[in-house]
Amino acid sequence: MRTLALDPGTRRIGVALSDTKGTLAFPRDAIAAGDDAVNAIVAVARDEAVGTIVVGRPLSLAGAETASTAMADQLRGALTLALPEVAIVSHDERLTTKSAERSLREAGRTAREQRSLVDSAAAVVLLQSYLDASTH
Repeated sequence: MRTLALDPGTRRIGVALSDTKGTLAFPRDAIAAGDDAVNAIVAVARDEAVGTIVVGRPLSLAGAETASTAMADQLRGALTLALPEVAIVSHDERLTTKSAERSLREAGRTAREQRSLVDSAAAVVLLQSYLDASTH
């Protein structure tokens, strides 16, 4: 089964999906945050036969919870109710966006191009971190 990663934000939720072997992460189109986000995530999870969803849990660099942490926890709770057959886990996402921005910049993407890609690129960083930690 595949693993889906979500990088929740106030405007968009970055999305990444693993390969069927659970070794590589690939970006998917971001989902608009808001009232219909859970339904959109459920559709992706069912279409892609997802067994696990990893929700990025943003903490401050010192490890403290923030307003964004509460938002991610709320998304995780809603997904747990909507998809009881799927394992929903949290994973530390500190610095995933910075890492994604750096990778996009190194790939020659302009700041304008990065805006539409960075959420899902951050989800790829999150998912790859989760997959790598799960295989050791």
